[in-house]
Amino acid sequence: MDLTILYRGPLASCDYDCPYCPFAKRRDTRAQLAADRAALERFAAWAAAQRDDRLSLLFTPWGEGLVRSWYRRTLVELSRLPQVRRVAIQTNLSCRTDWLADADLDTLALWCTFHPGQTPYDRFLAKCEDLAGRGVRHSVGVVGLPEHLEQARRLRADLPAQVYLWVNAAEGHTYTDAEADRWTALDPLFPYSRHPHRSAGLPCRTGESVISVDGDGTVRRCHFVRSELGNLYDGSYRRALRPRVCPLAVCDCHIGYVHLETLPLYDVFAGGVLERIPAQSRHRTGELGR
Repeated sequence: MDLTILYRGPLASCDYDCPYCPFAKRRDTRAQLAADRAALERFAAWAAAQRDDRLSLLFTPWGEGLVRSWYRRTLVELSRLPQVRRVAIQTNLSCRTDWLADADLDTLALWCTFHPGQTPYDRFLAKCEDLAGRGVRHSVGVVGLPEHLEQARRLRADLPAQVYLWVNAAEGHTYTDAEADRWTALDPLFPYSRHPHRSAGLPCRTGESVISVDGDGTVRRCHFVRSELGNLYDGSYRRALRPRVCPLAVCDCHIGYVHLETLPLYDVFAGGVLERIPAQSRHRTGELGR
């Protein structure tokens, strides 16, 4: 089968401290970092042992993964597995980028977020230019707070046209039509993020062809529904995979609602669902020239 997995291990430490970040923050101890490394290596070994499924893997760590050597190494190794169609990670792009030279760039992709106030603009832009020069599939985005608007406009003007700039609606923020129009001018898909999506009783791919896995191997349908489907490592989750409807009232996060069958986002992001790259962006210049 074609199976999409969102993996989130115990890593929680981040080199940034964004005030709008909804994720829990802590300083991981050496023991906690070792546990995260062991959990990631176990997951990578499981993926390497799969022969009958085609895997698409998105890493969504609570903290910043790519400043840790084991995440960089794991992404390179997974990108070279024939059964892995795509491997991507959400990142603030604070890490170095030379490790990407060892990856299969037909498989690996990055979902990059710019956090004004946490890193100099020129430094972040230089990292994006490096990715483009290497031919790395990537999207770039910002949180749609009023104080980020001018930086976002500058970023859109400076990025290559084929690099999709996405905008996430800020958690708890309500947008007037005029405010929404300003963000939509930068990201034509912002209307999908502006309001939470009513999802109760609607069909969703999670729990059938998309699953969430934590560091212990516990499988859930997605990050936002806590009921368990089984465990990845004993194979018990397989019996639970089936078409499902959403049990929640609303879904307000892109990594959740992108999988709703009532939205057209699998067509909008065809071939780039995990890394959040619309098909139209990739077609402009033929995958960054590759």
